[in-house]
Amino acid sequence: MAVIDIGATSIRMAVGEINAQGDVRVIDTLSQAVSLGKDVFTRGQINKSTIEDCVRVLKIYRHKLREYQISGSDRIRVVATSAVREASNRLSLIDRVYIATGLEVEPLDEAEVTRLTFLGVQPHLVSDNRFADAQTLVVEVGGGSTEVLLIRDLNVAFSYTYRLGSMRLRRTLEAYRAPAMKVREIMENQIARTVNQIRRRVASDAPSQMIALGGDVRFAVAELLPDWDRHELATIDVAALRELTDDLLNSHVDELVQQRHLNFPDAETVGPALLTYVELAEALGLKQLHVSNVNLRDGLLEEIALGQTWTEEFRHQIIRSALDVAEKYSCDRAHAVQVAELSRSLFRELADEHQLDPRYEMLLYTAALLHEAGLFISNRAYHKHSMYVIRNSEIFGLGKSELLLVALTARYHRRASPQPTHEGYAMLERDRRVAIAKMAALLRIAVSLDESRTQRINQISCSRRKDQLVISVHGVDDMSLELLALRQSGTLFEEVFGLKPVLRSVS
Repeated sequence: MAVIDIGATSIRMAVGEINAQGDVRVIDTLSQAVSLGKDVFTRGQINKSTIEDCVRVLKIYRHKLREYQISGSDRIRVVATSAVREASNRLSLIDRVYIATGLEVEPLDEAEVTRLTFLGVQPHLVSDNRFADAQTLVVEVGGGSTEVLLIRDLNVAFSYTYRLGSMRLRRTLEAYRAPAMKVREIMENQIARTVNQIRRRVASDAPSQMIALGGDVRFAVAELLPDWDRHELATIDVAALRELTDDLLNSHVDELVQQRHLNFPDAETVGPALLTYVELAEALGLKQLHVSNVNLRDGLLEEIALGQTWTEEFRHQIIRSALDVAEKYSCDRAHAVQVAELSRSLFRELADEHQLDPRYEMLLYTAALLHEAGLFISNRAYHKHSMYVIRNSEIFGLGKSELLLVALTARYHRRASPQPTHEGYAMLERDRRVAIAKMAALLRIAVSLDESRTQRINQISCSRRKDQLVISVHGVDDMSLELLALRQSGTLFEEVFGLKPVLRSVS
């Protein structure tokens, strides 16, 4: 299998293999400098010449893939990060690449990048005792953005993407046309703004660790620790990193190319990137920081190896993040969790009916947890407020497209059925519209089953009888409230599945 990462300064490919136990081993890597970020962060779009440079590199990579006999979309994934994502003519690049190479480029949003980062760095967090009781900040300064994960007790407490990147910063400085003596001061001011934002999210009363990712900081480790075993975490002194950073920033780009053997784009970005790591580490009061060789491509390879499914641990992180949002908006936690568990039971019981991908179970569960978040704003039309809250929240592991599915599912847990004129719904492809209708129908039943808000219905089973779906409830005799609620909200299920839901009590 292979993954290709189109970044702000280069296009990289990793080829890996999976053994019988599902473990991934990287067997080849390639990298070619292409400065998409230089175009996008200056002009907002990619030059035609740069698009052709991308095509040239990807044709080389395509030839390499044929040598490895790698073909098929299930074994090749091509992704792009902030430079392509922000380009006004990104579709021109995507279409040109597909026509020339047959490769489909997938721009990753910020949530997908942080998800893959967590997937890559998680083995370090689990296996190294230094992170067990610590508050760990995982940081990657890229060309266009800085990805931050805050880990507490091995759980994701916070994730965010800041619009601070080494290439973006370099282009901003050029736009100022500031004299050389002022460049360092302006750069530090730009970095300080983001560092202060991150610092406010990190509790000062917990011992802190920092894991730095990215090619620039890996270069720094190679300079400071030439014998570094890249399978292990490197630990470097912040003071030593500060000294190296100052040396690099005081050198001309041409000197770095000639003396440090960097390509030109990396020579431009290494100083600003390392300065960001140093300023953040010093703001946290750290004397040392750790550096991992893990990168975005490692996370992508792991995801391919998992067959595009989410691990139980990853699902746990999504639920924790959703519960944090639910608490923020004062949701009735007991009711929310009960509805979510009933939604999960219905999803599994009715797998033959809905035929949805297993990932939708997690999206339904999340929608159930947050279906009443809109009550924080108003009782009136609160299902619409729930949709707004979810779409504008950060739930770790869920990208914008997945958040939209969750938001729409929650929006349709009551009142009107999905309509083509509804905001967000009409723009979706048919498969996703159908998936939302199915999930919303299941969610309505789950909400009905906890109409009493006593969480007394815990065990259910489903069976089909002619044109009815019989939901057998175990151990509950009086279900008058639930029966009334289901009579009012079960019509969507009947519209979607052609079955009328009915309740039956069994001892």
